[in-house]
Amino acid sequence: MASVARYRGLVERLEREAQQAPGRYKFKLALLAGLGFAVLGGTVLLALGMSVGLVVALLAISPVLLLKLIKVIWIPVAFGWFVLKALWVKFEPPEGYVLGADEAPALRAEIERLREQTGAPPLKQILIDPNLNAGAASVPRLMGLLGHTHYLVLGLPLMQLLSREQFAAVVAHEFGHFGGGHGRFSGWIYRVRASWCRFLGELSQRRSRMGAVFLRFFNWYAPYFDAYSFVLARAQEYDADATAARVTGAPAMAQALQRVGLGGLRLQRDFWAGVERSVTAQPAPPQALYRDMAGSFAAVNSDEPARLDELLNEQPGLDDTHPTLAQRLQALGQTPAAVPAPAQTAAQALLGPLQATLEERFSRQWREQVAESWRQRHDAHGQDQARLSELEARVDALAGAELGEYAMLVDRLREEADAVPLYRAALAERPDDALTRARLGAKLLDREDAEGVEHLERALALDPDLAEQALPMLMGHHRRVGDEAAFEAAVQRLTALYQRRDGALLAREQVDAKKDRLLEHGLGADDLRGAVAGLQASGKVKQAWIVRKQIEGDDSGIPHYLVLLELRGVAWTEGGMLQQVLDGLELPGSVVVLHASSHRALAKRIKAVPGARVYVRG
Repeated sequence: MASVARYRGLVERLEREAQQAPGRYKFKLALLAGLGFAVLGGTVLLALGMSVGLVVALLAISPVLLLKLIKVIWIPVAFGWFVLKALWVKFEPPEGYVLGADEAPALRAEIERLREQTGAPPLKQILIDPNLNAGAASVPRLMGLLGHTHYLVLGLPLMQLLSREQFAAVVAHEFGHFGGGHGRFSGWIYRVRASWCRFLGELSQRRSRMGAVFLRFFNWYAPYFDAYSFVLARAQEYDADATAARVTGAPAMAQALQRVGLGGLRLQRDFWAGVERSVTAQPAPPQALYRDMAGSFAAVNSDEPARLDELLNEQPGLDDTHPTLAQRLQALGQTPAAVPAPAQTAAQALLGPLQATLEERFSRQWREQVAESWRQRHDAHGQDQARLSELEARVDALAGAELGEYAMLVDRLREEADAVPLYRAALAERPDDALTRARLGAKLLDREDAEGVEHLERALALDPDLAEQALPMLMGHHRRVGDEAAFEAAVQRLTALYQRRDGALLAREQVDAKKDRLLEHGLGADDLRGAVAGLQASGKVKQAWIVRKQIEGDDSGIPHYLVLLELRGVAWTEGGMLQQVLDGLELPGSVVVLHASSHRALAKRIKAVPGARVYVRG
């Protein structure tokens, strides 16, 4: 689809159609899903038919010719097998703490009561994870031919946030995704979407002519199918809310929606922000993170009325299938209202002693994940503080690059200070300092000052490597002010960046005997000695050549080497022998190892590069 605006227009039109004529909308969605399968299924049949036809024709002409051309016959068979493999999507069960049969009996009883009242299928497992969320997951057995296995995932923070009644509404909502008359069709659409994602991923890794044809088709097809299925996914959220309202009452569902929305903001702006600040003072992460999180949910916050207004004023977007809070409350027939913290949380009422066990378990897992980076950031903060003190001691004499460094350190370490004048002073001396200009632009956009756009654009012109950080800031600003054209332009620029990087990554994984640009390896003496030592230690190499391949569109600065080998001895597979050599080879970049006999045209070009031969077995 050509633009974000066209995609949004299609989604809005389909939402109206789904409301006015739901049967027609679902029929069109099913046809669209079937179109993709028809193309792929037809391809498989065509590939197999071509192979059978070639066999019959060659047998009629000459059995000897059939033997000579057997590789040609296998080409369409191989492509058909590739299509089938791409469609074979393996769905992994969700992750989390599996609730034991004898654990939290009150929680099990509550979930079973809600399951029966909503008409949801039996559960394989109940899992608890460390997220402020809940989810219903259906994992197909043998692509759905043998039915599905159903799981319920509950976030411990969710249970710490909500009352028992509000939590029941959330669980009923998740069970609504299992039932309500749309479960089977929705599950099929979900699996189709996953199949297309897998298929497109496989195609992007293969540069064949047939692959290019399919990629063009699905680049046209995928946005339309995504828009059609997006509308269904959003409609299902309303259906699930209605299921919860029927079982637990609309007020409980409305309260849960508001508590979850406000809880998410509290986590982001208060709790996690406080944890981040503690990095500066504590050399190790907090011990009881999830117990502290529960305490933060229970605390009174004077900002919540303003934050509720913020949530109610959110506009529906295309990056989330959930309707906005205002839309969901309206569909439930409920008005927004203050929802105080519960006297007893669902975790306290339903988990019993398991609550403390899970809080400790998840806290320990989090500490293990962040311990090393936490220590590094704590040490870096101390170094920054020392450097800032040094600069402040001679602030009146600062000039040049030190002005930009001083502004950055004040911005990072002095929350009460206004760094904007400092950034402006630094740019007055060095107007072409891209990083300082980008930081000033970011600060101004944080204040909703449109002048920041000019500074970020100028920073990008000075240093295109800032694009990955600057473009999302520009996108966020343009979206907030409603400038669709500027937003779409920024999206396209970021998309082009990622496409160039994907192309560069693919170029590192593939070789092209005609198009690859080969350069002298450029290795230093130490790196070259290390590479030769690795080749010699393998005991498999007779001769070796190393060249550097130029990667178009690559901005990583990481060199890429092609290592061409003539091997000695016998191995069960060429790939296994090459892998043994690669495992012992150390080069300062990415590497592809090639066997000379399997890449004759490319081998000839590699050997012609001056200085390429680096090793000959004595």
